[in-house]
Order: sequence, then structure tokens, then C-alpha cells
Amino acid sequence: MGDKLPVLHTENLSVGYRGAGDSSGPVFGGITVDARRSELVALFGPNGIGKSTLLRSIVRLLSPLSGKIYLSGSDIRSYPANQIARMVGFVSTEQVRVNNLKVRDLVSLGRYPHTGWLGRLGYQDNIKVDEALEMVGISQLAGKNIDQLSDGERQRAMIARTLAQDTGIIVLDEPTAFLDLPNKYGIVHLLHRLAVEKGRTIIFSTHDLSIAIQEATKIWLMLPGQIYQGAPEDLILNDQFGRMFENTNLSFSTGKGEFRIKRELKGSIGLLGPATERRWTRNALERNGFRVAENEECSTTISIDKSDGTTTWKLTMQGAGSGFTSIYDLCSHLTSAGAEPPVRGR
Repeated sequence: MGDKLPVLHTENLSVGYRGAGDSSGPVFGGITVDARRSELVALFGPNGIGKSTLLRSIVRLLSPLSGKIYLSGSDIRSYPANQIARMVGFVSTEQVRVNNLKVRDLVSLGRYPHTGWLGRLGYQDNIKVDEALEMVGISQLAGKNIDQLSDGERQRAMIARTLAQDTGIIVLDEPTAFLDLPNKYGIVHLLHRLAVEKGRTIIFSTHDLSIAIQEATKIWLMLPGQIYQGAPEDLILNDQFGRMFENTNLSFSTGKGEFRIKRELKGSIGLLGPATERRWTRNALERNGFRVAENEECSTTISIDKSDGTTTWKLTMQGAGSGFTSIYDLCSHLTSAGAEPPVRGR
């Protein structure tokens, strides 16, 4: 899972803005985190907590208010700007909208730290550009204009530009913010593959927790006054995600690894049947306000049967039975009839 020594780590870092005005001052403090080679690190937290400020401090677009940032064991302030550009690449959240800029020309801009003052690409530079286009799967788009690309293709081009920069660390600020669901998963899986196969350290901010749980090696979780880090599964088991929205109508299900609306459940329904159908039937029942009982005897039960190649739901309530061929019909019957299963023992 990567080298033992971190390629990037912070010590008691405080990030924010200097100068006069309402926007000046600290945004988040006490940040001690690390990232290692071949890791994909997801930065997660509520809106406005300082995720972008932290990322911009890591790439030295902002100066830390206090604390330390170390790259490869040395204070980031000890490196000149041109060396930082050879060590850390950055993809911002802003979308690129430039007329008549070819994809290959955009990706070639990633070579600027390695070219002379004239900015001319040499043989090795062109090889790096070709490799970057191939790694993200857009070699066939090299001759197209940027403004002709889809959002997903454009984001791949931006990642290719950073890959052409040939840095060991890549930082991305919400790379999936403007993408549809397939492209969200596609981009994050691409980042995972680049981290593992190419040995890059990749750090990205996101609001898509389910994707981060599936793909990230580590999560940095920013909560008010505290930042946590660890494998997604560690943070789930320690109920760190549950602290995100305390005193709200949201809760985090450690069993399902997702946020759910808190509901006041009524009655008790016993549920029997195959695991997959049982899981989604339970999901629908709880959404409609019914509590599903485990290992309890209930006067109201639902039995799921998959014989003869079809799935049926048999509802038994107070001795009367009804059959349904879909979860929708089952829940419609329960809710439209104003049914409220009796609680155990009533």
C-alpha cells in the first residue's frame, strides 16, 4: 500500500487568508495529516469548512498561517517555485473555456516546468504528452478543440495536463463536481488506477462519499475543529462520519456506509426471504416509515418468494394474507390503506 514514509505530511498546520477585510484570518487549524506514494487520498467535509483552502496551501498557492508542510521530508518553503512545479501538480475546480485550444496543446502546457524560457517542446516532452493522453484514454481527441469536449472528456484532458507535468503528487479540487454519475465514477477510478499503477500520490476533494469509500486508500475527514485520517473502513467503524451532521436530520449508517434521513419508524414488520430482495424491501419499508424487525416474532410479516422465476411478496397482517409482484405495490398497499403494523406485543 505504498512506501512507509509519507511523501507529503503536515504538522499542526493552520490555513487561511492574510490581509485586511472580512475574508482574512484562519479557516482551519491543527491539521496533521500525511499521504504516501501510490495512495489515493479523498478529502471530505462539509461545505465551507476549508477543503479548497487546505489544498491550495499544499500546492503553495496560499501561504500557511502557521505550522509546517513537508514534501519528501523537507519544509515546502525550502523549495523554489520551479522545483515545486516539478513535484506537485494541481487541477482546480474552475472549468477551462478557451476557444480554438486543441486538447494536445492544453496537455502540452503541463511541460512548462521542464522546457526552456522559449517553452519549446523537445523529443522527450512530446513523448510525455503522448503518454499522458494515452493514460487517461483520450489520445483520439488530441486534435479536437477543448470547447468541443464533453465535461468528462474535458476533465480527463485536465488530468492529462497534470500527468504531462510529471509530478509525484497530484492535487485536484473537486474533479467530479460538474460530471454525471458514470463520469464521476470513471474519473475517480482513473485516479485510483494512476495512483496504484503509476506510483503517484493523488489527493482530491469530493462530496461523493460513496465513491470515495469504494476507491480511496485513505480519507482526510474535516469536521469542525478536528481533522481525521484513515482508511474509509476505519472511519466508518469509528463512527467519524456520524459526527458530520450531529443535531441534524441526517445520520450515518455504519452498516450500509451511507448517510440516511432520520425517520420515526412505526410498528414492526418481520421480513423473510433471499438476501438481496430482503435488503431492498427493507430499504423501501423504512423509507415509508415502517420498522423491520430482526429475529423477532411479529404479527405482521412479509415473505419473499423467488420460485418459478418470478418474485412475489406475501404480506400477512393480523391473520389476513395478500400477495404482490413488486415492492412498489406492496408499499402502496401499506401506505394507502393507512396500515400501521402493531408493535410487538400489542
